[in-house]
Order: sequence, then structure tokens, then C-alpha cells
Amino acid sequence: MACLLASCKDDVATTGESVLGVEDRIVVLADTFSISSDIFSYDSIISQADSFLLGEIETDYGLLRASILTQLACPEGYSYPEGFTVDSVDSICLFMYYGSWVGDDNSPISINAYMLDKGTFRYSSTYPTNLDISDYCSREHCVLTNHRIVVASEKLDSIQSSSGTYVPMIRMRLNDDFVRYFGSIHAFESQEKFNEQFNGLLIESSFGSSTVLNISDIALGVFYHFSYNKAGRDTVVQDMKAFYANSEVRTVNHLEYQDKPEWIEGLRQHTDSFNYIIAPAGVYTCLRFPMEQMEEMIYAQMLDILDEETILVKRPYVNKAEVRVDVENMGDEKGRNSWLQPADYMLLIREQSIDRFFKNRELPSDTCALLSALQQGVDSLGNTVYYYSYDMSAFLTNQLRQEANDTILNMLLVPVSVGTTTNAYSTSAVSSVRQQQTMSATKIRSAKNGMDLKIVYCGF
Repeated sequence: MACLLASCKDDVATTGESVLGVEDRIVVLADTFSISSDIFSYDSIISQADSFLLGEIETDYGLLRASILTQLACPEGYSYPEGFTVDSVDSICLFMYYGSWVGDDNSPISINAYMLDKGTFRYSSTYPTNLDISDYCSREHCVLTNHRIVVASEKLDSIQSSSGTYVPMIRMRLNDDFVRYFGSIHAFESQEKFNEQFNGLLIESSFGSSTVLNISDIALGVFYHFSYNKAGRDTVVQDMKAFYANSEVRTVNHLEYQDKPEWIEGLRQHTDSFNYIIAPAGVYTCLRFPMEQMEEMIYAQMLDILDEETILVKRPYVNKAEVRVDVENMGDEKGRNSWLQPADYMLLIREQSIDRFFKNRELPSDTCALLSALQQGVDSLGNTVYYYSYDMSAFLTNQLRQEANDTILNMLLVPVSVGTTTNAYSTSAVSSVRQQQTMSATKIRSAKNGMDLKIVYCGF
């Protein structure tokens, strides 16, 4: 019996390719690309917060002054009881509730309020935090009987909630001129008619540079009495009607940072090591991705020469591309500066899309913006580390297939507040993303300090 032995000339690693036509081969490769980073500063953010800052505070990132301009919701279809007149009003009070504050617990804040006597807001429009207050208020019509002095930790006007906890509240009595004016308004048929007679209020602090309150709710209460005849006897009843600054009207937080260019320039001196993201100052970190270099390198691997004239271009797919942003300041600050902590959520968004995204109230997508919560992990030495992580595989696949790419793709790290909804299956989904309007400071490792983009990609 004869036995015939044969062997392949090709290396084992190429055996699979040798039995495939060139056009059927799948290219799987990996490359690493360098990212650069820098600090970007915007003059303002869009005011779309669920809570609002009020007060003044000196920080490592400049002096922040925060004021509130707000409309009040009309109780549509309401009417005061028969026989009600301005003289029926006993008092009108402004109530503000705050869930937290930053700064010195015991530093006094002086609060005042004025009527918006020069203009008001359109509900369908959005407004920046650096709007010109003088376009809306002359500050000639003060509405408080006296400036209200508030110490955040004292909680003098606190009320007890249904859960048994105390909710800090500020109660301010409004002066007689305002009582006569507001008590004479009966235009409750629509919000538009009501706004024609009452534009809203400006609420601001006049001194105190150590505390900022996070105001969660604002309401105006009209306390009045009326009488009616019951069984031949005159009966006096006391009642109250509330007007709320709720989601049905527009409330804008005016934010002003003093000496902003100077302290941003100071931060930029350390960009080789660290970058910063400061809310609500509109200070972000920009990550620059080398799209032209990435496109040229990846497409060079997608070309197969079938013969002297024919070239087959494979379609690229990015299988894995993670960008990790390492946080450097978690838990560093204590006491009155304990607020200097990283943002809970960070959005990575195209620079050119940021205005449209927030004005149109868009949600994160693989073609525009990626969302990450602050994550916790352990490094190789067993130390706890904090970071944001972004899976850019779908984003880059879409980007590589565009007809034209920028040489450099700029993407901003923007701190955001996130709303969620839960369906019947207890699954949570992101329902809203807004620029963060509470105070945070995120210090991250810069791109020069160990941030690369590692990509695994294929073509077929």
C-alpha cells in the first residue's frame, strides 16, 4: 500500500485567506490615535433648570452672582368670591423653598424683589443665563416691605413635609403698593391676558458673597377674607390663592461670573496635565479627534487590488472605540468648598451641535452626543478611581461614512442634569438632558496626560 503525504506552502495564519476570493476577505485591525484637549468657554448656557441659584459666592473659579427672573402661572378660569375687592386682601407673601445650598452655612444673604416692569418672556422661547436684566426690569418697583435677611442653616420658616422632614422656606411679605396692584388683577381667562397685566418678578441678593441657595419652588400667596350671608347671619371667611412659578411659565436664572477671562486663563496654564469643566459657568473641555488621519489610515486598509485596474473598497465598521475620561478631584474638597465635586453626568457632544441640541431639547444619539454617568472603578494598584466612559464605535462608524469629514473633530465635555422615566417593566430611560445649572467643578486628566483612542475595526 502506498501512502501519499502533502503539505501547504502557505503559513497556517493565511490558510483561511487562501481559500477565499480577495473580495470575500474580512479585514480586522486595530490602531491607536492621539487626542488633544483644551478648555473652551461660553458666555452663557440656556436656562432650563428645575431648580435655580440665588445669591453670591466667591469661588476658586471667580465670583458668581445668581438672580431669578420669573413669571407666575395664571389660575385659568378662577375668580375671586363675589364681593371681593382690593380691600379684601389682608396680605401678599412671596414664598421660596430651597433644598440645599453651597458655601457658608451661617453667612447672611439680603434678598430683594422687583416687578418686571419693562418686558416679559415668551413661553415658546429659550433664554440664555447672561440675558440683560435691564431689558425686563428697571428696579424701580421694589415689592418687599423690607430686604429679607436669610441665613441658610437657620431655616426659620421651614415647614414639615408629608414624610416628616423639614423643607427650608423663605417667607417675604410684600408692600402695600404691590398689594393694591396685584389685588386688582382679575384677568384669569388666559396666561397671555394675565402676563399683559403682570410680567413677573426679579429676585436677587443685595449683599453677602459666601452662600448660594438652590431654590426649588417659588409661589406668591394672596391672603384675603370675604363675607357672605348664611341663615340670616353675616359670615367672614379667610382664604388664600396661590400663584406658582411652575413648568407652565418661564423662569430664567441670570448668572454672572466676575473676572471670568482671567481665571480661565489661569486654568489654561495647566492644560498639559489637567483640564476643567465648571458648571454653570459654561466652561468645558474640548477633545479633538484626528478624523482626517483616522479616515486615511482606516480606508487604506479597506483597499484590495484585484488586478491592475480594479480596486474594491470595503465598508469600514468600528467594532470597539472607548474614550475614558479620568477624574482627578473626587472628594478633594471639604467644608464650605465641598461642592467642588465632579458632575454626576457628562455629555460628549459635537461642538457644532451644542446650541441646537439644548435649544431643541434633544436626547443623546450615536450621531451627535454620548452620555456617561460618573463611574467608579479600581486601578492596577487597588486604588479607587473615578471616570466617564464613552463607547464611540457607532458614532465613528457613522462619521467615517460621511462624504466629507473635518480634519479635526471637536467634541465638548458638557456637565448635564438628566431626567428619566420608568416604564411598566421597571426599565428606566433618559427623558431629558439639560445643561447643568447647579454648581460643580470637574478636574480631569488632559489628553497629553494619558488619553488615547484605541480602535478595533473591520471591513467587508
